[in-house]
Amino acid sequence: MNDDPFARVREALAAGRAAFAGADDPATLVAAEQAFLGKKGRVPALMDLLKSVPAADKAAFGKEVNILKAELTALYAARKAELGARVAAPAAPEVDLTLPGRRPEHGSLHPLTQTARDIVRVMNTLGFEETDGPQVEDEFHNFVALNIPADHPARDEADNFYLDDKRLLRSQTSTIQVRTLMARKPPLRVTAVGRVYRPDTVDATHHYMFHQVEGLAVDEGLTMADLKATLLSFVRALYQEDVEIRLRPSFFPFTEPSAEIDVLFPGRGWVEIGGCGMVDPAVFHACGVDPERWSGFAFGCGVERLAMRRFAVPDIRRFTENDARFLKRLA
Repeated sequence: MNDDPFARVREALAAGRAAFAGADDPATLVAAEQAFLGKKGRVPALMDLLKSVPAADKAAFGKEVNILKAELTALYAARKAELGARVAAPAAPEVDLTLPGRRPEHGSLHPLTQTARDIVRVMNTLGFEETDGPQVEDEFHNFVALNIPADHPARDEADNFYLDDKRLLRSQTSTIQVRTLMARKPPLRVTAVGRVYRPDTVDATHHYMFHQVEGLAVDEGLTMADLKATLLSFVRALYQEDVEIRLRPSFFPFTEPSAEIDVLFPGRGWVEIGGCGMVDPAVFHACGVDPERWSGFAFGCGVERLAMRRFAVPDIRRFTENDARFLKRLA
C-alpha cells in the first residue's frame, strides 16, 4: 500500500469511480457503497489517517478526503437512481404486428335498467312525468294513506322489512302516489320506477327485492276506459307488438274498482303483469284531494316481470346473479 497519504486518496477515488460505474444491480451497488463509504470503508479509514499526517499537511489532506467523500457519495446516489429507474420502467415487450387486432370490450346497460328507461320513455310520450320517492317509508305513506287498516295482513311483520316501530323498506311504489298527491295539485300524470322490498322466498318468479313501475293520473272525469286505453298504449309501445289486454276484477285497498292486468302475447297466451284501478276516495281524502271533483286511476307492474317477457328470461334470479355471459347476451 502506498505510504503517501495523498496518493492513497487518489487511489481510493479511482477505485471508487470504477466500483460505482461497474455496479449493474442493487446488491453490487450496496457492496460498493459499504466498501468505500461504510463505517469500515476506505473513506473513513483515510479520515482516521489524518491524525498521523504531518501538521503542515493536515489541512490540505483533510480537504482532499472531503472532496473524495463528496464525489463518491454523489456517484453512489446517481447510480442508485439509474438502477431504480431501470427497475421501475422495464423494457417494453416486443409487439408482433402480424397478430390480428383485439376488439375492445364495450359495456352496456343492465336489462332491468334498459327496461326501466324504456318504460319512462314510453310513459313520457303518453304525457306522464317521471317522479320518485324514498325507499325507507313510514307507516302513514306505506299503509294508512293507502287505505290499508292496522289489522290488514299486508301490514304483518312477516310480510315487510320493518326497520323499527314506525319505519320500513317500502313494499310498493304506491307510496309515491301518496307523496305526489300531497305535494301537488291536480290535474297531474306521473310515473315512477323504483325498488320495493318484501320478504318473499326467492324462486324463479319471486325475489325479496324487485322493481315496480307506478302510474297515476288525476283529472276531472277520468274513467276505467281511460285507464284501459293508457295501459294498451303502454304495453304495445313497450313490446312493439300488437298485443291485447284484459282487466280481471280484483281487490286492492287503494283502488275501487280494482283489476289485474293481463296481456295476450301472440302464440304465448295471457300473462299477468300487474294491478290497476280507480283511486279510492279514501286515498284522496287522506291526501287532501276532493274526490267529488277529481277522479283518478293508478296501475303498478313488476319491472322484472316485464323484462322477463321482453328478453325471454324464465328465471328472475338471472337478473341479479351478475353473470357477464348472460348480461352480454341481452345487451
